[in-house]
Amino acid sequence: MTRLPIEIWFQENPRASDTKIEDNILNLVTSNTLLLLDRGFYHFNFWLQLIENKIDFITRLKKGASIQVKQVFTDSYALKDRLIRLGSGTKKTPFITLRLVEIRSGKTWHSYLTSVLEPTVLPPYVVADLYQKRWRIEDAFNTVKRLLGLSYLWTGSINGIKLQIWGTWLFYSILVDLGDAVADELSLPFDRISLEMIYRGLYHFYVAHQKGKATNPIKYFAASENQDLGIVKRKRKKETARLIVAPFPEKQRGTPEFFFQTSSKTLLTTVIQA
Repeated sequence: MTRLPIEIWFQENPRASDTKIEDNILNLVTSNTLLLLDRGFYHFNFWLQLIENKIDFITRLKKGASIQVKQVFTDSYALKDRLIRLGSGTKKTPFITLRLVEIRSGKTWHSYLTSVLEPTVLPPYVVADLYQKRWRIEDAFNTVKRLLGLSYLWTGSINGIKLQIWGTWLFYSILVDLGDAVADELSLPFDRISLEMIYRGLYHFYVAHQKGKATNPIKYFAASENQDLGIVKRKRKKETARLIVAPFPEKQRGTPEFFFQTSSKTLLTTVIQA
């Protein structure tokens, strides 16, 4: 994942729903792409258009949804993987065939819908693990709003607001690239680098640069004597669970109870709405 926005769309109406940008997504995303969609895009006709364009997706099931089970792939204590039909056959909610993956974590069941109908192509636990990556979108919004100040508008004019949005996301992209370069310099995964501390450390780099003590921000942040800046996040306790990639896990002996964790590298296309 690059963690960079692919495209930014602007709506003057602050109450505009996610469905207003469905056409933008259909025009932007190419075939053989996997989208991670939140429940703001819970729209059957939109899903059918994605499938028609050979674009797959993973999203969450709404509570109380009426489903018809067509085929059972897995049915165990901690996992249910089934082929289902949703919809009522009306123009607004046409019938659609999807996979419903339900995973127990402790006492809670997490339900996911995907248009990838074959477990051998997208195993159930991988569905859940991928969907957790959707939170990276929220991390990006948190960074640009809280850290880079996009929560507050500098002006009331539409042009000024657009300039602020464009400039903030541009700086965010530079910050991500800088963090990625520092991670490479330290031979660490990007997740171990704190973008917030890099942002706050830019002042210290500026001071060092003015004194002639530093010229390269990547080398400066990666230097051992500057690790007190907190650029590298502390390691969390190691998780004991592993990601299960078997398409039919109930057939695997000794399968541990699954709980969510960050996997190594995943290739995704993410559309960020702004």
